[in-house]
Amino acid sequence: MSKYSCSKDVNLTICGISYNLNKDLLSSRSSKLCKMFKENPDENLFHLFRDIPTTPPMFEIIARFCYGLKVDFTPENIIPLSCLACYLGMTDSHSPHNLLNQSLSFFKHKVIKGWNESLRSLMAVDDPVIFQQAIKLGMIDDCVDSIIKKALDNPLLLGKPIKNPVLDDEDDDQGYNGNVHKPNGKRKLIVLDRKSKKLSLATLDLRFYEPIICKMIQCKLGSNYIASNLYQYAKRWVFFEPKETDEETSSSEGDSSNSKRVAIEAIERLLPHDQGILPSALLSEMLQYAMVLDANVSCREGFELRIGRQLDLATVNDLLIPAQGYTKDEKYDSECVRRILKHFYKNFNEHNQTALDTVAELVVGFLREVAKDVDLKKDSFISLADMSLAALEGTPRTSDEIYEAIDIYINKHRYLTESEREEICAVLDCKKMSPEACEHAAQNERLPVRVQVQMLFARQLHLRETITKVVVVSGSEDGSGKSKSTEDEEEGKMMGELEKMNSKVEELEKECLLMRREIQRGCLMKPKTEKGTLWREMKRKLGCISRVSNNNNCYVKLKKMKIDHPK
Repeated sequence: MSKYSCSKDVNLTICGISYNLNKDLLSSRSSKLCKMFKENPDENLFHLFRDIPTTPPMFEIIARFCYGLKVDFTPENIIPLSCLACYLGMTDSHSPHNLLNQSLSFFKHKVIKGWNESLRSLMAVDDPVIFQQAIKLGMIDDCVDSIIKKALDNPLLLGKPIKNPVLDDEDDDQGYNGNVHKPNGKRKLIVLDRKSKKLSLATLDLRFYEPIICKMIQCKLGSNYIASNLYQYAKRWVFFEPKETDEETSSSEGDSSNSKRVAIEAIERLLPHDQGILPSALLSEMLQYAMVLDANVSCREGFELRIGRQLDLATVNDLLIPAQGYTKDEKYDSECVRRILKHFYKNFNEHNQTALDTVAELVVGFLREVAKDVDLKKDSFISLADMSLAALEGTPRTSDEIYEAIDIYINKHRYLTESEREEICAVLDCKKMSPEACEHAAQNERLPVRVQVQMLFARQLHLRETITKVVVVSGSEDGSGKSKSTEDEEEGKMMGELEKMNSKVEELEKECLLMRREIQRGCLMKPKTEKGTLWREMKRKLGCISRVSNNNNCYVKLKKMKIDHPK
């Protein structure tokens, strides 16, 4: 550059860095700079270059081009460089060999032809002015169209569909509900080059990512591939380690909690509603992050709806959603589970009995897990137990697991009174419990006595029904090979068991009667004894009466104390 005349040099300051450049060379390449030099021949041009949308590396490339030196185009600098060339007027109308033509030619032949190059070009656009200029030049649309076309040709560029471990293996090849992209047989898919690592679409900023996914959905790209890529995007832009603090979370990769919230809301909007495209565990994970980030109600309801529609594919761990908020009284968010269950029954197919049985088992399993929570309130547990009973309606399952959950809850909350335990056990239906569970409950000391008696009666009824069935069957089976002595022996055993149960019931009834009498007697005697005892104890403590004699009065005792006191 020193070979050019210094008399025509001009000092330009770009982002705090000064450049001494030749006016004639700059004017010959840029119409904007040429006009500025003519209108301000002797003035300082510092204030005119403050608003140029560029950086020192980009301006150095412009200067090299003006001086006729080689320019290195890359996918990262091609869009900012093209926009800057357009801004400076380095076009055909000013010079035949201009920078804009050369940069656009490189963009069309080298950038949009490749998947990685298109993504790298979009990732480099961070300045709002450059972004708007690139839209005007059509470069953003060209990159987006190129990415979509390559994804339609080879959906694996978005990532492999995430397998649902609950579904059968035979459904994996067909996708979930058959919603898999099936390419045209005449068109051969692009084979991924294993040597060159393909960039993920999830690396893009949300302003590029969202419109690309929207267009892919419009083009009917397989929803399982889109769901897989959306989960990748959530892992990169939303998820954070539990050990991270709020400050670390907000500063990680330049993301704030606000941007994470915007990202999770966009993911929920874009996520297809097809059942089974994502496992319930991943949907539950995204729901929990939406709660932590305080996403809008529509976002949280969207994840709850998706989990509810495929609740029969979920596990108990998927429903163990931690309660949020500083004033949380319970470990898990039971209201969220209730809403998810409502979504399942709203979309339930009456002919799918297997799903109904699976969800009933799932809800009861959830009840057993939350029963271990020492902070779970009695009313909340009773409400969840009622919900579990409602889920068992229409299924052949017994109430044994609900009894097991009640036993766990009472064991974890030993401070409960007798009346509170009776209130909890009131949800049990002895008729829907198995004989083994009734027998165990009758001997369970943690249960109230009244409940134990009810269980004994229920056990007695089970025995009577069993004996009746045995008698009917033995009477109807003629020539079955059983001798009369064998039948009499079995009947004798049943009657013996029945007698034992009757004796246990009578003993417990006697105990209950005695306890009731003692309680009534204590209630009748309490007012008199309590008042007399309190008054007498007060007198004794004040020294008005002694432990031996009740005839001394307070005045005499005080007088004696004065006489005997040494002066």
